[in-house]
Amino acid sequence: MDFTIPAEITSFLEEVDQFIDAKIKPLEQQDDNIRFFDHRRENARTDWERDGLPNEEWEELLAKAKTLAIEAGIFSYPFPKEHGGRDGSNLGMALIREHLAVKGLGLHNDLQNEHSVVGNNVGLLLMLEYGTEAQKAEWLEGLKSAKAAFAFGITEPEHGSDATWMETGAVKDGDHWIINGEKTWNTGVHIAQADLVMARTSGNPGEGLGITAFLVPMNAPGVKVEEYLWTFNMPSDHARVSFTDVRVPDTSIFGGEGKGLQIVQHFFNENRIRQAASSLGAAQFCINESVAHANARKPFGKPLSSNQGIQFPLVDLQARAEMLRALIHKTAWLMDKDGAFSVSDKVSICNYQANRLCCEAADFAMQVHGGMGYSRYKPFEHIYRHHRRYRITEGADEIQMRRVAGYLFGFMKQSKPKGVS
Repeated sequence: MDFTIPAEITSFLEEVDQFIDAKIKPLEQQDDNIRFFDHRRENARTDWERDGLPNEEWEELLAKAKTLAIEAGIFSYPFPKEHGGRDGSNLGMALIREHLAVKGLGLHNDLQNEHSVVGNNVGLLLMLEYGTEAQKAEWLEGLKSAKAAFAFGITEPEHGSDATWMETGAVKDGDHWIINGEKTWNTGVHIAQADLVMARTSGNPGEGLGITAFLVPMNAPGVKVEEYLWTFNMPSDHARVSFTDVRVPDTSIFGGEGKGLQIVQHFFNENRIRQAASSLGAAQFCINESVAHANARKPFGKPLSSNQGIQFPLVDLQARAEMLRALIHKTAWLMDKDGAFSVSDKVSICNYQANRLCCEAADFAMQVHGGMGYSRYKPFEHIYRHHRRYRITEGADEIQMRRVAGYLFGFMKQSKPKGVS
């Protein structure tokens, strides 16, 4: 067994670091852009008069950073070479996401809205895997340039983790479908051109097959953003969206009729391993900052780090980070080797363990830093508030554990879901 990071990934990380120093850090310091990252960050980022949505100046800054990253050939790392990328692997993305998160808050990588100079563009990868030729022709250029995006309409007000019981339905009407229902926590619809809406088209509640994914234009008649939900961490682009007699053509079906849930599961597996790596990186940042502060701070005439009450919790956090890092790397490597559905149990373990670790590391970093740790002059409260979300979204801790139990006790198999070609 060889745990050496592949040379091409090491080289790319060096390239990314040089790019950040040369292009992103100067932009971050320009025109008081630092207000989006210092103690003013939540207020600067949020348009309080526009339903708590992200401030337009904030999103314009993110767009500038992405444009620079695209021009440098950094952003497109995970894309296939024929689409301007570098055939990036799951292992590569995990290492990159962790590497960027360890750097802390900054324009290079902001986990609150998945912004990064290296794109986490799972939408593009799904389009390449499941889109029709016509859909690819319509979407790929915009997805590659970060000028287009579609949101994911999965969760419903009365159905969160139990997605197979969704009430949103679509009824066939000639060569069109009529969609009725409601989605919530529908992230990013304020800038998305379409919403990938999951709706039942056949089968019975609780069944996996029979749920179809539709690319629904956000400006289609009957689509209405009812509200944006304010959250623990602001700004918020999480919407509740209603669909009333929304009429879409057959060509809006994404991934095949009745196979929408498999697309969701593919999206979750690809995204969860990246999310786990990001949470690990943020946890490591909190640990590193706490160790540095404990060595420098000298209450009562001796370093804070001389106290076992400080040492032992940080040792435990570091030990967990090291073990989790090994599992994340192994899982991402297996995904590259055997496919996204081959290690669903390990993806779930990585995800819920990393999200828990990050919250605990951020909480203890606040404790080590005392009053300043609790304040917004340090980033720990921001990290905690953001990563606490991931213990619920895309599968709560309990759902992840339930999923692992399914494989552990033989109720599920490590294979593609039925209906996926």
